[in-house]
Amino acid sequence: MAQKEKRNVYSMEAIMDELTLEKFEEASEVVQKVTQETKLVYSEYFSVQTGNRVYFKPENMQVTGAYKVRGAYYKISTLSAEEKERGLIAASAGNHAQGVAYAAKLAGTKAVIVMPTTTPLIKINRTKNYGAEVVLYGNDFDEACAHAYELAAEKGYTFVHPFDDMDVAAGQGSIAMEIIKELPTVDYILVPVGGGGLCTGVATLAKLLNPKIQVIAVEPSGAACLQASIKAGKVMNLPTVSTIADGTAVHCPGEKLFPYLQENVDDVILIEDSELIVAFLDMVESHKMIVENSGLLTVAALKHMNVQKKKIVSILSGGNMDVITMSSVVQHGLIQRDRIFTVSVLLPDKPGELAKVSALLAEEKGNVIKLEHNQFISINRNAAVELRITLEAEGTVHKNLIVQRLNDEGYRPKLVKSKGM
Repeated sequence: MAQKEKRNVYSMEAIMDELTLEKFEEASEVVQKVTQETKLVYSEYFSVQTGNRVYFKPENMQVTGAYKVRGAYYKISTLSAEEKERGLIAASAGNHAQGVAYAAKLAGTKAVIVMPTTTPLIKINRTKNYGAEVVLYGNDFDEACAHAYELAAEKGYTFVHPFDDMDVAAGQGSIAMEIIKELPTVDYILVPVGGGGLCTGVATLAKLLNPKIQVIAVEPSGAACLQASIKAGKVMNLPTVSTIADGTAVHCPGEKLFPYLQENVDDVILIEDSELIVAFLDMVESHKMIVENSGLLTVAALKHMNVQKKKIVSILSGGNMDVITMSSVVQHGLIQRDRIFTVSVLLPDKPGELAKVSALLAEEKGNVIKLEHNQFISINRNAAVELRITLEAEGTVHKNLIVQRLNDEGYRPKLVKSKGM
């Protein structure tokens, strides 16, 4: 037992020595060959909202739409000619897929990507467009990853892990190098977390360059594997995950990465899916940016920061969101903000009553989106029929004014939970 423990300690020490400043410097130089310059974007809107100086690192503007190209390209640059010739295989919910496909294309080698069947169509098509072969398998990343390992063993492919790999983490860490060069006095860096590759790279390098920088990991409440693991002091595998942030829907953080995360992450913030919906609207309206749900984690986390007058950088990890998902998020966001609501009113079933309600709504500047007229709410149709009205309003105050006016006119309004249009 003593010898086994000694070997484990040695192994852990060896792992903790892998991510050195020299390695990060090399990775940062290599990834410049494929990355777009993503200078920090100052957010006046979020700075006013939070009382801090807020900046975004817009990795959603990378050529593949996400930061993942950094780690994928650096990893492939370290492979031998023989490893590349065997072909590459990876598992991904989308962004690592595109990073590997793009880097493999530049390296002139074959890439096979296993993606969950739930992957957004835009990520599947873009991966194919970079020349990769796509295999759809499983309901989430973990099932896709297990299948990718099987194919690697069967076909002899070289496996490129999306996060639990030191070279991949070093490539992702180049983001911290750029942030600190541009904003040396940064106080906090907010990093979205799935498996932990991005967070490991950013947190480790940030602490190497300036131990005073606070690195905050942000993960969805429905896939809070890092928080569970840190609390337990070991890697924990969640039995289920459920979140609209598909890029971070991971059951457990990387085994190799976990010691770095334990050592260098200062805190973990959990975000509910409903907060991501609001964050999406904020980014579209205030910054004209499309950011995918996983990338919005750090935007939503800004409202959880109990600090003032600090320089905070939120990493926007990606922007690969398909149009159908985007439409659904916008619709639900408008409902959450009372910009769209549904109200039920009762009125006599006789000519002219609908016109009266319409005139009242017009006076209050409520824009009617949909009407549902139910004559069978009561046996006595002369007593009442139900009219359900879906309206567009300017917000909560405006909504309440409309409802109050309907009440004053005797229509007995009742708010109905909106399910979209």
